[in-house]
Amino acid sequence: MNTNQFGKKGWTPDRIENLNGKTYVITGTTSGTGFEATKILLSKGAKVVILNRNPKKAEDTIKTLKQELGNHIDVTNIVLDLSIQDSVKKAAKEVLKTTPQINALICNAAIAQVPKQTLTVDGWESQMGTNYYGNWTLQALLFPLIEKSKGRIVTVGSMGYNMGIKTIKFDDLNWDNNYTPNNAYSQSKLAQIMSMYELQDRLKEAGKTDVKAYACHPGSSRTNLINTSGSTMMKFIFNLMKLSPLTQSAKKGAYPQLMCATEPNLDQSGFYGPKGKNNWVGPVGEHKLEPHAKDKVVAKRLWELSEKETGIKWNI
Repeated sequence: MNTNQFGKKGWTPDRIENLNGKTYVITGTTSGTGFEATKILLSKGAKVVILNRNPKKAEDTIKTLKQELGNHIDVTNIVLDLSIQDSVKKAAKEVLKTTPQINALICNAAIAQVPKQTLTVDGWESQMGTNYYGNWTLQALLFPLIEKSKGRIVTVGSMGYNMGIKTIKFDDLNWDNNYTPNNAYSQSKLAQIMSMYELQDRLKEAGKTDVKAYACHPGSSRTNLINTSGSTMMKFIFNLMKLSPLTQSAKKGAYPQLMCATEPNLDQSGFYGPKGKNNWVGPVGEHKLEPHAKDKVVAKRLWELSEKETGIKWNI
């Protein structure tokens, strides 16, 4: 599938129409792709609720956005730490209380390449606990409002889903044995992507076709992801990589999530990101997803386990 349904340049934000009256909720917006996506949504007239764990950084972000776009923009921050289930529940409650509609929830925040096995306060390996269980709970709790708004859930995965062991290590989810930063990260990203296709199936079964769920990834973008949680060596390698032609700007890295949040009639079964070399860079569109990411048996088991682990069931 080398052709791009959006033409040679791929999908770009020029395709986004006026978003007045629409509301987007997006996680992890103080830098990188989340910041760029927020800026583009606001510039198109949307109201944006940003969810970040550091209130000071979020405040600075809002200041920067106002300097760049003008004081009229409608942007508010709610404190959310995805690695703590209590924080996720509190943030979701706050969103539901203050936001009448959600046209799309964009799950952009993540941690990566944590050097040593670390557990969250809820007892999960930190990358799985943050990237997967954190998002699972946030999505489930906001689902009723997303459904009411006929909105979308957009999960920002990573090509990392196709590295590591390429399945879910049910017998040792916390990697008590053979922990490596990459394996644990890859598994958390695979779980994130997998849950979107499983969600699609469950929505279809329930006849709830008003809600759409999408999986995408930013390619290899120049962001702070590794700088936030990676080891010194990883940071060194990653910062060298930022200078190479195999990376693209954070702004371009924001295109796939923006497309999944706003493009009308976008096929949910697709996986979206850059279509160039290794899917790291290049024009944005639909590209191949390896079959292990849609393994129905694993996905169903993961869904049921997630309900048990978090104590949260989706109201589908």
